[in-house]
Amino acid sequence: MAGPSTLIVGLGNPEPEYAATRHNVGVEVVRAVAARVRARLERYHARSIGADARWKGRPFALAMPQTYMNLSGESVLGLVRHFGLQPRDVLVVVDDLALDPGVLRLRAGGSDGGHNGLADITERLKTDQFPRLRIGIGRTFARGKQADYVLQRFTAAERAAIDACLPVAAEAALTVVADGLQTAMNRFNGWAPPSGESAAAPEAPPAA
Repeated sequence: MAGPSTLIVGLGNPEPEYAATRHNVGVEVVRAVAARVRARLERYHARSIGADARWKGRPFALAMPQTYMNLSGESVLGLVRHFGLQPRDVLVVVDDLALDPGVLRLRAGGSDGGHNGLADITERLKTDQFPRLRIGIGRTFARGKQADYVLQRFTAAERAAIDACLPVAAEAALTVVADGLQTAMNRFNGWAPPSGESAAAPEAPPAA
């Protein structure tokens, strides 16, 4: 199979104790993408868990750095070099405190917004011009408690919002692979979990 045209990276921490915490929602999205395309995630390049995959005829790669959040850039830089990609070819899936739980936002680049994983990737790639899919996790924490908040699991209501978001976020990532970032931004920016019967998620994509 030809080398990947897109690398989808889900940020998080590797140990089991961090599974399903707010900071690991990027990992959950990558797992959702892998399930959608029937890719087997296993030990991969550059200290990551990942897989080679294909969607609508386009090869892409999935990866979850195992370097811990604050050193995410180490793995991402290694993957970029391994595959001969440019920063613009990397879609980083990341939690975002500025968005309500489950809200999606795609961007072509920009500030790390105080996120240590994004900051490390920016430093290592020497640019902030790489796409990111931001997944809202809310910010219902007391002053000075941000670090504790992101390492906690979601409340029941937040979990429901995230569960509704995951297949849509996976579709957004696959849209980037197949149709490009701008199309994905047009379709998915601002998507929020349904709050009533009148709200509905986009239809699931057809089988590859």
